[in-house]
Amino acid sequence: MARLKETYPTAKVELWCEDEHRLGLKPILRKAWSPIGERPLVKVHQRYEWTYLYAFARPKTGEVHWLILPTVNAEVFSMALENFAREVGAGKRKRILLVLDGAGWHKAKKLRVPEGIHLEFLPSYSPELQPSERLWTLSDEAVANRHFERIGDLEEALVERCVSLRDRPEVIRSYIRYHWWPNAA
Repeated sequence: MARLKETYPTAKVELWCEDEHRLGLKPILRKAWSPIGERPLVKVHQRYEWTYLYAFARPKTGEVHWLILPTVNAEVFSMALENFAREVGAGKRKRILLVLDGAGWHKAKKLRVPEGIHLEFLPSYSPELQPSERLWTLSDEAVANRHFERIGDLEEALVERCVSLRDRPEVIRSYIRYHWWPNAA
């Protein structure tokens, strides 16, 4: 953060984090309440078709940008970065320090990083340091213990949930605002 502020003294600098989450037709099963003596049933028909939920989150404010995309690779992640940069207005006057894990597509040679976006990588095998990892319990609520015939049905449920969460930044902030996360941005 300090280096970015020194390099771009007239620009606004913000600290964000990003992660991806795979969801699919293989159901997410969770414990559920049921009347005494009754066992809750969940219809399960395991199939291996996936979609990916991308989350760009700002722990300081709880602001979050969601994307549902068909895969994870350098090309798709480049498109996600471009979309995010456009949405937040990253550029000469606004710099975003984006904290990521070390996934291969985050460091790929083919990756196109838009102007105003600066990538910072977490140490290997340290998901506990990534604030956006905690968003998945919130996003999964919409699809847990549910059966979806098509991946499009799952994506519709995710869209509804993500819109609901986007409009509740205080909830997002309460999940991802770590006490040790820098307060300055």
